Amino acid sequence: MIHRSVAQPDRLVPATALVIVLIAFLASPLISGKPMAVFDVYNALQGFAQLGLLALAIGITMIAGEFDLSVAGTYALGGILAVRTGETSPVLGVLAAMAAGACIGAVQGGLIARLRIPSLPVTLATYIALLGLTYAMSGGLSTTYRNSDATLWVDQTVGGVFSPRSLLTLAAFLAAAIMLARTKLGRELRAIGGDRRASRVAGVSVDRRLVGIFTASGTLAALGGALLAYSYASANPDPGLQPLILAVVAALLGGVSLAGGRGAPLGLLAGTLSVALLAQIVAITALPDFSTQLLYAALLAVIVAIESPGLRHIVDRARARYRHDTPVAEPDR
Repeated sequence: MIHRSVAQPDRLVPATALVIVLIAFLASPLISGKPMAVFDVYNALQGFAQLGLLALAIGITMIAGEFDLSVAGTYALGGILAVRTGETSPVLGVLAAMAAGACIGAVQGGLIARLRIPSLPVTLATYIALLGLTYAMSGGLSTTYRNSDATLWVDQTVGGVFSPRSLLTLAAFLAAAIMLARTKLGRELRAIGGDRRASRVAGVSVDRRLVGIFTASGTLAALGGALLAYSYASANPDPGLQPLILAVVAALLGGVSLAGGRGAPLGLLAGTLSVALLAQIVAITALPDFSTQLLYAALLAVIVAIESPGLRHIVDRARARYRHDTPVAEPDR
């Protein structure tokens, strides 16, 4: 019998997604005809590093019942700022990007909290404004990063399968998991996402939490953009909508609900790994590029079916009927 806590959607969904994708990843040599290489795992974790901080950024706002569309713009701005200010000191470039992301997030969070307005139009307006800003800063062209030492460092192999970039991304997930699990912040964010009015009545500092969560979201997105720009040795003023879409897919596969009030960083970690492994499966098996989107859609369909209230109701009724129909053995006399 599955324990009730394990069967909760925020745990069942990411675990199911990751198990399915891991099995497919391990079986991919059967299709490609080539043995699995350590480099395949490294590449998958590089994909995780590219998407992870963006997925964590948008995921934590979704837990609180919000939706930060601006992370895609902050992601681009973080890359531009890191390249512009970090040519002689890469750390300075990263700090400049993170500071800008934190300021953008704090302003958005303050507007949303104080004025009690929905996050979607505010963050959409910020996203559009940030794209305009990155175009103005770069002239609409990719900005080259000339510090080759930093570029080589962020992607060098660590332990054969990791890189400093993937380790930093993993550390961010673990830090968020510890913070939300060991403090009351995690419970308060889920409470805010579940019922904001009740949270205020219960004494939760909703406004402060919203400002904090959007500040964290902006910081993480800018850090992700900075590390990606160092890795590519260039910053793109418009990364397009694909990173944002994949981040949302990772969050949903991680057990986060669009309605808010559900999810955890470790679930987001599992969802992001699932997305990264799917992309690597397509690369290993040399499937057409559109196969990636079809696989994402198929996996989402499976997850939606698993957490469907109607399906769970049918399963619960079947279990109850089975228990009712199963004869109870009489004790020996």
